Amino acid sequence: MQSIKTEGLRFLDAQGRERIFHGVNLKGYENYGLLDEDFFRRAAALGFNCLRLAACWENLEPEKGKYNEEMLRKIDVIFDLAAQYGVYVFLDLHQDLYSSFGVGNGDGAPAWATLADGRKRAEKARLVWAEGYFFSKAVHAAFDHFWNNDPTLGKGLQDHMAELWQFLAQRYAHHPAFFGFDLLNEPFPGSDGGKVFRKLVGKLVRVCAVSPAVHRVQFLKGGANKATRPHAALDVLTTDVLYKVTTAAGKLVQRFDTEKYTPFVQRMTDALRAVTPNGVIFMEHSYYSNLGVPFAGKAPTQGGAKEEVVYSPHAYDFTVDTPAYQYASNERVGFMFDEARRAQERLNTPVLVGEWGGGGEGESFFPHIAFLLDRFDSFKWSNVYFTYGKNFFNQPIMRLLSRPYPVAVNGEIVRFQSAPEAGSFTLDFTQSAATDPALPTELYLPRALKSVEAEGFTWREEAIPGGTGLRLLLTGGGAGEHRVTVQLA
Repeated sequence: MQSIKTEGLRFLDAQGRERIFHGVNLKGYENYGLLDEDFFRRAAALGFNCLRLAACWENLEPEKGKYNEEMLRKIDVIFDLAAQYGVYVFLDLHQDLYSSFGVGNGDGAPAWATLADGRKRAEKARLVWAEGYFFSKAVHAAFDHFWNNDPTLGKGLQDHMAELWQFLAQRYAHHPAFFGFDLLNEPFPGSDGGKVFRKLVGKLVRVCAVSPAVHRVQFLKGGANKATRPHAALDVLTTDVLYKVTTAAGKLVQRFDTEKYTPFVQRMTDALRAVTPNGVIFMEHSYYSNLGVPFAGKAPTQGGAKEEVVYSPHAYDFTVDTPAYQYASNERVGFMFDEARRAQERLNTPVLVGEWGGGGEGESFFPHIAFLLDRFDSFKWSNVYFTYGKNFFNQPIMRLLSRPYPVAVNGEIVRFQSAPEAGSFTLDFTQSAATDPALPTELYLPRALKSVEAEGFTWREEAIPGGTGLRLLLTGGGAGEHRVTVQLA
C-alpha cells in the first residue's frame, strides 16, 4: 500500500495519483471482533477502502502508563487484515460527553484524566444522549479542565493525551495500512458550549417569533402534532433562517476554535512529529460546527509550513438519534456541509467526511443518503459512513453506498458523477505533459461492465473476490483534459 500525502485540496499517493476514499466507521471496543477477514474481504468487494477505527482513551490507558495490551493486539490484527485487502485505517480517539463517568451514555477519557470538580453526571437523557453537552455541569467542568490543560498526576491533561498519541504512533504509524491520526472526536467547548446552546435556542425562538420567513402557524401545529413532531416544526427552518440561528453563537465558537482547539491540534501535532513523520493529521471541528456554525480553526504547522492535514467535518440533521431522523432534511444538512466546504477552501486542505448518515428508519431515508453522496462527489470529497454494525453489508442501503468512484486518478480530477438509475459513471480529469501514461487510473465499479468510452486509453477489468465489484484500470492519455464514461450492466 502506498503512503498518502496531501496537496492543496487533494489526497495524493506516492506515485502522485489523486486518491478518493470511501469507507465506514466502527465504534466501540466491544465491536472489534466484527472486523475479521470476512469483513475486509466484503469491504473491498463493495468498494470500501477506508476504515475510521474508534478507540477510547479509557480503554487504551485505564491506568496512567498502563496500556491495554489485549486491546492493542486486536488493533494489530485489524491493521494486518486491512493491509491484506488494501483498506486504509485511521485511528479516531473517540469521546462522547468527555467520559463514561456518572449516569448515561458517555465514553472517552479514563477516570484518572477526568477532572469534574467533584461533580457527577447524574442526569438521565430524556430525548437524546447528547443532552449532557447542553446541561451537565460535570461535562462542562471536565472539558474546561481539559482545554486549560490543567494538571493531574504531575502534568497537564493534554500532555497526558499527547503521550498516548506518541505511544500509538510508535506502534502503528509505520504500518502499510496506516492513514492518520483523528485527534479527538467532536471536540466540545465546555462551559462555553452551554452558553452556545442557550444562544442558539434563544435566537431560534426570536427568529420564529418575528421572521417573515417562518410560517408560525405551521411551526406551532407541527410541534403540537404528536404524529409529526419534531420534523414538521423543523421543516419551516429554511437555510436563511438557519444562517441567522447558527451565526448567533459564532463569536463563542470562533473563540473556542482559535484559543482552545487550534492550540490543542498544534500540541498533538508537535508530539506526533517528534516521533514519526508518517500519517496525516485529521482536524475535526467542534460539536456545534456539526450544526452549521462556522468553523474558525487553523491548520497546524511544522517548521513554518502547513502540516499534512485533512479537514474531517461531521454533520447530521437536527432530528438525529430520534425516530424523526427518517425525515432528515436535505436542505438543512446541505447547509451544514456547504459551510464545511467554505471551511475547506479557507484551510486549503482535502476533506474526508468523518461521520454522516447514521441510519434512519427504513428505505424512506435512502433519498437523503443519495443526496449526500451526490453532494460529496460534487465537492470531490472522501467519506466514511457512520456506522458499521453486524450484518451491515447485507442491508439494502448497500445499493446506495456501494457505488462507482475514482479510487486513484493519474492526473487531477476535474469532476466525477454517478447516475445510479441510469447505471452510468463519468470522470473528467486532466493530465500534464509530465504525467507518466503507464501509471493506471483505477475506478471502482459495483457490478459488471456494459461499455467503456475512454479515448486515448487502453483498459482492463479485474474482478474483486467476495462480490460483484470490479476494478477498471486505464492507462494512456496525454497532456490535457480527458473523459471516461462507463455504463454498467
